[in-house]
Amino acid sequence: MRDIVLGVNDGLVSIFLLVVGVVGGGLATREVLLAGITGALAGAISMAAGEYIATKSQEEVFDREEALEREHLQYHREKEKEEIREMFGDMGLPPQQVEDVVAALDADDDTFIRVMMALEFAVVEEERRSPYRAAFFSGMLFIGGSLPSVLPFAFVDSTGLGVLLAGIGAGIALFFVGVLKAVTTMKNPVWSGLENMAIAAVGAGLAFAVGSAYDALA
Repeated sequence: MRDIVLGVNDGLVSIFLLVVGVVGGGLATREVLLAGITGALAGAISMAAGEYIATKSQEEVFDREEALEREHLQYHREKEKEEIREMFGDMGLPPQQVEDVVAALDADDDTFIRVMMALEFAVVEEERRSPYRAAFFSGMLFIGGSLPSVLPFAFVDSTGLGVLLAGIGAGIALFFVGVLKAVTTMKNPVWSGLENMAIAAVGAGLAFAVGSAYDALA
């Protein structure tokens, strides 16, 4: 969900605003198409690179913390067990059950480490991410989000019609991304969709105003 909302929504909003801005600046259809394709490619590469670096850095931090926890478990086992007792005690587990949990974890170092990572750093092994996969999906999702704003200019000669079609396509997509987010967060889907559209509409107005001002002054 995070990748979909961030990647697709970013592609939808940023490329639509780019297209509207350069149309406001007086560019012809082919020039708008080139700007849109270039912007989509640049945005996808930037998203993929940023996601790769961020995810890789995060995973390296987690690996380091896991190695540190193993070191602590080897040389300071009783202190680690006391930390576990405090954590489960703070959760409201009865003392005898806490001791049962500590005894079970003490018998398996790998499980002990995984529990400590989950409780101290909110890291669950099954939810850790591959930097390469994260980069690929971020880039592809951005490209997918850019398509409604770029494709119309490949098939029409009028920039006005191109912007209209781009606005309709991007608006529908933004609405459904907002609805999808609301389904997960249990918020009002219609309001969430309209909010997403409204943010893009305000941005588009500003982008068009900047492009028009540039065209007037050029």
